[in-house]
Amino acid sequence: MNAMSAIKQYQQVSVSSSVMGASPHRLVQMLMEGALERISIAKASMARNEIATKGQNISVAINIVGGLQGSLNKEAGGAIAENLHNLYDYMIRRLLMANSKNDETILDEVFGLMLQVKMGWDAMPDAYKN
Repeated sequence: MNAMSAIKQYQQVSVSSSVMGASPHRLVQMLMEGALERISIAKASMARNEIATKGQNISVAINIVGGLQGSLNKEAGGAIAENLHNLYDYMIRRLLMANSKNDETILDEVFGLMLQVKMGWDAMPDAYKN
């Protein structure tokens, strides 16, 4: 086994272990972190004209945002959940546009929006984390 394959295997085990023991609150944090990471990688790939890598990472970011959107409970979350649903929908549309137009500024916009949502999520009082 070469070093790169060993590192990837370790990372997969590490992520699986983190997910298994994570609270629902932490799982959402991890998804948001993943979306931010994939947007960053896509932007760097775009700058290097690595079209396939850019597209793959934008696709993963879209799937993560879609997963966050699908996990919303509109009945329990009311207006906040509805607003997040609409924001996630906007992010997905903008990521699609960033990919088709090869536009780093759109990636920056979505990164900033996700970062704001994550900062709010991170600041949630412990009483609301389950």
